[in-house]
Amino acid sequence: MMSQNRQEEKDRQRAENDYYVNLKTELIIGDLHRKIDDIIDRQEKLQRSLEELEKKENR
Repeated sequence: MMSQNRQEEKDRQRAENDYYVNLKTELIIGDLHRKIDDIIDRQEKLQRSLEELEKKENR
């Protein structure tokens, strides 16, 4: 019986650790998505600026 209780405690602790690892991973992935979105936005703005400059040069 005591062995069973110890195993249950270990399983509970593992499940809790897994939960926190998954939560942290979710937060990190969300942060990476935001950073990638920011990079893409800046890249698109730069592309538009370059296109405008090229149009002005070709006039």
